[in-house]
Amino acid sequence: MSEIYQQPLFGIFITLLVFQLSQIIARKWKFVLFNPVLLSVVSIIGFLLLFNIDFEAYNVGGQYLGFLLGPTVVALGVLFYEKYEQIKLNLLPFVASVVIGGTISVLSVCLLAMLLGASEPIIRSLAPKSVTTPIALEIAKIIGGLPYIAAGIVIAVGIFGNAFGPGILRILGIRNKNAIGAALGTAAHGIGTARALDEGKLAGAYGGLAMCINGLLTALITPYLLELILPMV
Repeated sequence: MSEIYQQPLFGIFITLLVFQLSQIIARKWKFVLFNPVLLSVVSIIGFLLLFNIDFEAYNVGGQYLGFLLGPTVVALGVLFYEKYEQIKLNLLPFVASVVIGGTISVLSVCLLAMLLGASEPIIRSLAPKSVTTPIALEIAKIIGGLPYIAAGIVIAVGIFGNAFGPGILRILGIRNKNAIGAALGTAAHGIGTARALDEGKLAGAYGGLAMCINGLLTALITPYLLELILPMV
């Protein structure tokens, strides 16, 4: 039986099957916790635990799906190209909002972690929480964080933003779909951008561009922000 688990198609099949079922559930029952991404993650973890399957065995196939994340992010450039003329009209306020949002993202999580008594390695690991996983891992290595903690936090933030982000933004009075897209891309990276696409192509384009700008910004400013914050620990 273990030979089946080691086959690449096993991880791919389980992932696609669970995600399709999660989408059906999400369409049938409009409940925030029935978000397809959240349901898929919880279901796959439960499946692996129930049948005592090592993550490494599942990831033999899962890693191929992970590899496709790179081309998927690049493909967002097509949306940006299509919507460039519309984005250009709001380019300055858009970039300003992403820069402010990205900076506050790093500062807020670090200061909150400090108030809660987190150790310095944990603070360094939390700092890149709002950028996509490959960038977060490299930032964590550079600033002395723990990559595996950074990866877990990034995934959790993305799922939270995907599931709850639009609702929270609307409660705060933000109704413009393009603003929602930009906010999701800035705060919840690729998983948030996927949710922004549900708001429309232009919102998805704003989300994808926000994700890219925030990734670059976070990589550049995080080491300097930590140098200002950490002496306070």
